[in-house]
Amino acid sequence: MNTSQNIGVMLLAAGSSSRLGRPKQLLAYEGQSLLQHSLQVALEAGTGPVVVVLGAKADEVGADLSGEGVHTVFNPEWQEGMAASIRCGVRHLQQVAPSVEALILMVCDQPFVSPQILQSLVKAHQDTGKPIVTCTYAGTFGPPTLFRKSLFPQLLQLTGDVGARSILKQYANEVEALPFPEGKLDIDTENDYQQMLSGNRTA
Repeated sequence: MNTSQNIGVMLLAAGSSSRLGRPKQLLAYEGQSLLQHSLQVALEAGTGPVVVVLGAKADEVGADLSGEGVHTVFNPEWQEGMAASIRCGVRHLQQVAPSVEALILMVCDQPFVSPQILQSLVKAHQDTGKPIVTCTYAGTFGPPTLFRKSLFPQLLQLTGDVGARSILKQYANEVEALPFPEGKLDIDTENDYQQMLSGNRTA
Protein backbone atom coordinates (compact mmCIF):
# COMPACT_ATOMS: atom_id res chain seq x y z
CA MET A 1 0.00 0.00 0.00
CA ASN A 2 1.22 3.48 -0.78
CA THR A 3 2.13 5.12 2.51
CA SER A 4 0.19 8.22 1.48
CA GLN A 5 -2.99 6.20 2.03
CA ASN A 6 -2.19 6.25 5.74
CA ILE A 7 -2.23 10.03 6.20
CA GLY A 8 -5.42 11.54 7.58
CA VAL A 9 -6.87 14.93 6.77
CA MET A 10 -8.42 17.08 9.50
CA LEU A 11 -10.77 19.70 8.08
CA LEU A 12 -11.66 22.45 10.55
CA ALA A 13 -15.21 23.77 10.11
CA ALA A 14 -16.31 24.67 13.63
CA GLY A 15 -16.04 28.47 13.65
CA SER A 16 -18.94 30.89 13.93
CA SER A 17 -17.78 33.23 11.12
CA SER A 18 -18.46 36.22 13.37
CA ARG A 19 -16.74 38.72 11.06
CA LEU A 20 -18.71 37.54 8.05
CA GLY A 21 -22.09 37.42 9.80
CA ARG A 22 -23.10 34.09 8.22
CA PRO A 23 -21.51 30.65 8.13
CA LYS A 24 -18.54 30.83 5.76
CA GLN A 25 -18.71 27.06 5.51
CA LEU A 26 -21.96 27.39 3.52
CA LEU A 27 -20.87 30.10 1.08
CA ALA A 28 -21.49 29.06 -2.51
CA TYR A 29 -18.40 28.19 -4.54
CA GLU A 30 -18.33 26.43 -7.89
CA GLY A 31 -21.79 24.93 -7.48
CA GLN A 32 -21.40 23.71 -3.93
CA SER A 33 -20.69 25.04 -0.47
CA LEU A 34 -17.18 26.09 0.49
CA LEU A 35 -17.08 23.24 3.01
CA GLN A 36 -18.25 20.67 0.45
CA HIS A 37 -15.60 21.96 -1.95
CA SER A 38 -12.89 21.58 0.71
CA LEU A 39 -14.10 18.09 1.56
CA GLN A 40 -14.02 17.12 -2.12
CA VAL A 41 -10.42 18.39 -2.34
CA ALA A 42 -9.46 16.32 0.70
CA LEU A 43 -11.08 13.19 -0.73
CA GLU A 44 -9.61 13.63 -4.20
CA ALA A 45 -6.14 13.92 -2.70
CA GLY A 46 -6.55 10.26 -1.75
CA THR A 47 -4.27 10.38 1.26
CA GLY A 48 -6.50 8.61 3.76
CA PRO A 49 -9.47 9.18 6.11
CA VAL A 50 -10.95 12.67 6.46
CA VAL A 51 -12.22 14.04 9.78
CA VAL A 52 -14.47 17.12 9.59
CA VAL A 53 -14.67 19.03 12.88
CA LEU A 54 -17.99 20.82 13.35
CA GLY A 55 -19.07 23.34 15.98
CA ALA A 56 -21.21 26.45 15.42
CA LYS A 57 -24.49 25.64 13.65
CA ALA A 58 -23.29 22.04 13.37
CA ASP A 59 -26.59 20.61 12.08
CA GLU A 60 -26.80 23.16 9.28
CA VAL A 61 -23.11 23.17 8.41
CA GLY A 62 -22.75 19.41 8.63
CA ALA A 63 -25.64 18.56 6.32
CA ASP A 64 -24.76 16.69 3.12
CA LEU A 65 -21.24 15.79 4.21
CA SER A 66 -20.70 12.22 3.16
CA GLY A 67 -18.40 9.92 1.31
CA GLU A 68 -16.25 6.89 1.89
CA GLY A 69 -13.65 7.67 4.53
CA VAL A 70 -15.47 10.79 5.83
CA HIS A 71 -15.92 11.12 9.58
CA THR A 72 -17.66 14.09 11.20
CA VAL A 73 -17.23 15.00 14.85
CA PHE A 74 -18.83 17.75 16.93
CA ASN A 75 -16.49 19.87 19.03
CA PRO A 76 -18.45 20.91 22.15
CA GLU A 77 -15.70 23.40 23.01
CA TRP A 78 -15.75 25.16 19.63
CA GLN A 79 -16.19 28.57 21.25
CA GLU A 80 -12.69 28.31 22.71
CA GLY A 81 -11.32 28.63 19.19
CA MET A 82 -9.20 26.73 16.73
CA ALA A 83 -7.05 24.91 19.28
CA ALA A 84 -10.08 23.13 20.73
CA SER A 85 -11.09 21.96 17.26
CA ILE A 86 -7.58 20.69 16.56
CA ARG A 87 -7.60 18.71 19.82
CA CYS A 88 -11.04 17.31 19.03
CA GLY A 89 -10.03 16.35 15.51
CA VAL A 90 -6.79 14.64 16.55
CA ARG A 91 -8.58 12.59 19.21
CA HIS A 92 -11.27 11.53 16.76
CA LEU A 93 -8.77 10.67 14.03
CA GLN A 94 -6.86 8.47 16.48
CA GLN A 95 -10.11 6.69 17.34
CA VAL A 96 -11.31 6.03 13.78
CA ALA A 97 -7.87 5.47 12.21
CA PRO A 98 -5.35 4.58 14.91
CA SER A 99 -2.75 3.47 12.37
CA VAL A 100 -2.40 6.83 10.59
CA GLU A 101 1.21 7.96 10.30
CA ALA A 102 0.50 11.68 9.93
CA LEU A 103 -2.29 14.19 9.40
CA ILE A 104 -2.85 17.17 7.17
CA LEU A 105 -4.49 20.10 8.95
CA MET A 106 -6.62 22.18 6.60
CA VAL A 107 -9.30 24.84 6.96
CA CYS A 108 -12.47 25.19 4.92
CA ASP A 109 -12.06 28.83 3.90
CA GLN A 110 -9.05 28.55 1.58
CA PRO A 111 -10.84 28.06 -1.75
CA PHE A 112 -7.69 27.60 -3.82
CA VAL A 113 -6.33 24.57 -1.98
CA SER A 114 -6.22 21.69 -4.46
CA PRO A 115 -5.70 17.93 -4.23
CA GLN A 116 -2.28 18.54 -5.78
CA ILE A 117 -1.30 20.85 -2.91
CA LEU A 118 -2.16 18.16 -0.36
CA GLN A 119 -0.33 15.52 -2.37
CA SER A 120 2.73 17.77 -2.59
CA LEU A 121 2.79 18.00 1.22
CA VAL A 122 2.81 14.21 1.43
CA LYS A 123 5.54 13.87 -1.19
CA ALA A 124 7.73 16.47 0.53
CA HIS A 125 7.24 14.63 3.82
CA GLN A 126 8.29 11.35 2.23
CA ASP A 127 11.20 12.87 0.31
CA THR A 128 12.68 14.92 3.17
CA GLY A 129 11.66 12.94 6.24
CA LYS A 130 10.76 16.20 7.93
CA PRO A 131 8.01 15.77 10.58
CA ILE A 132 6.28 19.01 9.55
CA VAL A 133 5.54 20.18 6.01
CA THR A 134 3.68 23.46 5.70
CA CYS A 135 2.74 26.10 3.15
CA THR A 136 4.13 29.61 2.87
CA TYR A 137 2.27 32.68 1.67
CA ALA A 138 2.14 36.37 2.51
CA GLY A 139 5.43 36.09 4.38
CA THR A 140 4.28 33.48 6.88
CA PHE A 141 3.51 29.81 7.41
CA GLY A 142 -0.04 28.50 7.29
CA PRO A 143 -2.37 25.65 6.47
CA PRO A 144 -2.60 23.21 4.94
CA THR A 145 0.13 21.68 7.09
CA LEU A 146 1.23 18.08 7.56
CA PHE A 147 2.23 16.80 11.01
CA ARG A 148 3.84 13.43 11.65
CA LYS A 149 2.16 11.28 14.29
CA SER A 150 5.03 11.93 16.73
CA LEU A 151 3.72 15.50 17.03
CA PHE A 152 0.11 14.58 17.83
CA PRO A 153 0.79 15.04 21.59
CA GLN A 154 1.86 18.64 20.90
CA LEU A 155 -1.32 19.25 18.88
CA LEU A 156 -3.35 17.91 21.81
CA GLN A 157 -1.74 20.45 24.13
CA LEU A 158 -2.79 23.52 22.13
CA THR A 159 -5.17 25.92 23.86
CA GLY A 160 -7.10 29.07 22.99
CA ASP A 161 -8.06 30.68 19.72
CA VAL A 162 -4.80 29.82 17.98
CA GLY A 163 -3.76 27.30 15.40
CA ALA A 164 -0.62 25.20 15.32
CA ARG A 165 1.83 27.96 14.40
CA SER A 166 3.48 27.74 17.84
CA ILE A 167 4.48 24.15 17.06
CA LEU A 168 6.04 25.24 13.78
CA LYS A 169 8.07 27.84 15.66
CA GLN A 170 9.10 25.34 18.31
CA TYR A 171 10.30 22.87 15.69
CA ALA A 172 11.51 25.43 13.15
CA ASN A 173 14.54 23.34 12.14
CA GLU A 174 12.31 20.37 11.31
CA VAL A 175 9.88 22.19 9.00
CA GLU A 176 9.79 21.83 5.23
CA ALA A 177 7.96 24.74 3.57
CA LEU A 178 6.27 24.76 0.18
CA PRO A 179 5.27 28.00 -1.59
CA PHE A 180 1.51 28.40 -2.01
CA PRO A 181 0.85 32.09 -2.78
CA GLU A 182 -2.86 31.46 -3.39
CA GLY A 183 -3.19 30.36 0.23
CA LYS A 184 -3.17 34.03 1.18
CA LEU A 185 -6.87 34.32 0.42
CA ASP A 186 -9.10 32.98 3.14
CA ILE A 187 -12.68 34.03 3.71
CA ASP A 188 -13.18 36.17 6.82
CA THR A 189 -15.23 39.05 5.44
CA GLU A 190 -17.72 39.79 2.67
CA ASN A 191 -14.94 41.53 0.77
CA ASP A 192 -12.84 38.36 0.91
CA TYR A 193 -15.76 36.40 -0.51
CA GLN A 194 -16.24 38.86 -3.35
CA GLN A 195 -12.52 38.66 -4.17
CA MET A 196 -12.83 34.90 -4.34
CA LEU A 197 -15.81 35.09 -6.67
CA SER A 198 -13.95 37.52 -8.91
CA GLY A 199 -11.20 34.94 -9.34
CA ASN A 200 -8.57 37.09 -7.67
CA ARG A 201 -6.26 34.40 -6.33
CA THR A 202 -3.65 36.55 -4.60
CA ALA A 203 -5.57 39.56 -3.29
